Amino acid sequence: QVQLVESGGGLVQAGGSLRLSCASSGPTLSNYVMGWFRRAPGKVREFVATISTSGAATDSADSVKGRFTISRDNAKTTTTVYLQMNSLKPEDTAVYYCGARYSSGADYYTSVEDDYHYWGQGTQVTVSS
Repeated sequence: QVQLVESGGGLVQAGGSLRLSCASSGPTLSNYVMGWFRRAPGKVREFVATISTSGAATDSADSVKGRFTISRDNAKTTTTVYLQMNSLKPEDTAVYYCGARYSSGADYYTSVEDDYHYWGQGTQVTVSS
């Protein structure tokens, strides 16, 4: 059973940086497409970034392009997915969720929330102005 655990959230001033991490307490995630989504107060959950199983292919939302970078470390026994967030803005304030979807395609990725089968509990990111 895939169980995702996010970490790295917190309170930061506008212009600052944070790095979120996502790992599985169960099987390795090396064969899973990974994605980051976020839900701001009063809004629906939205796509932030996604990365293929190989890590060679990525995509991100226009609102974070040039500021956020998704990456992954497919180590032998565990996989960790990162979201490096730079130049943070107050509108980036949200709960950030990590999602996973099994895939046999090395360069497949998806920005569609319903495509993901597993989710973490979320980590709060608050950006003050």
